[in-house]
Amino acid sequence: MRIRIFQHASFEGPAAIAEWAEERDHSLEYTRFYENDPLPAAADVDMLVVMGGPMSVNETDKYPWLRNEIAFITDAVESGKPVLGVCLGSQLLAASLGAKVYPNTEKEIGWFPVTFKAPWAPDTLTVCHWHGDTFDLPEGSVHLAESPVTKHQAFQYGNNAVGLQFHMEMTPASLEGMIESCGHDLQESRWVQSAEALRQGLYHTNSATAPLFRLLDSLEQNGVH
Repeated sequence: MRIRIFQHASFEGPAAIAEWAEERDHSLEYTRFYENDPLPAAADVDMLVVMGGPMSVNETDKYPWLRNEIAFITDAVESGKPVLGVCLGSQLLAASLGAKVYPNTEKEIGWFPVTFKAPWAPDTLTVCHWHGDTFDLPEGSVHLAESPVTKHQAFQYGNNAVGLQFHMEMTPASLEGMIESCGHDLQESRWVQSAEALRQGLYHTNSATAPLFRLLDSLEQNGVH
């Protein structure tokens, strides 16, 4: 399977998603928007993974490629390709399905629990968050997860598209990249942890990897049910 990674920043790559792909002998191909890569041909994409980034979905004047990316995601979903959106990727997926994306009441950065209603996840899981925006649920989608500060943490659209506002794919290397590049966001508050607290919370990835891989397996195989 040819998995296309839409990457918006050098420090927000697929991380543990790449480990899943390697274990299953899938190939990863990249569109790096921060290097002005062109969009791929739709026929060259079997599965689409849309990663995070520091920009807003609504900054189309500053990042004009966002419009074409959103249109590509729409077409991928409508054609039945498996699509996973992570953080900014979940917001782009929501926008591609006609939902509004806007600033949340508070930033949420750190290891905080999420409550799930999804067959591939436990009832509650502590995951890494790093976001200031949120989104409305796309019409016709299924609400999958929430946290105290962010009602819409995850959703599913049809059997082939899932958006995750949080980072189940986090690894030590990917966390360090985010701290190094976005450490200015870490103004401690109730829902924003320090860099040291983020590092200390890395043990939570031990619980997040298995459900992430179950989700990816279900997207790859027969769709999420």
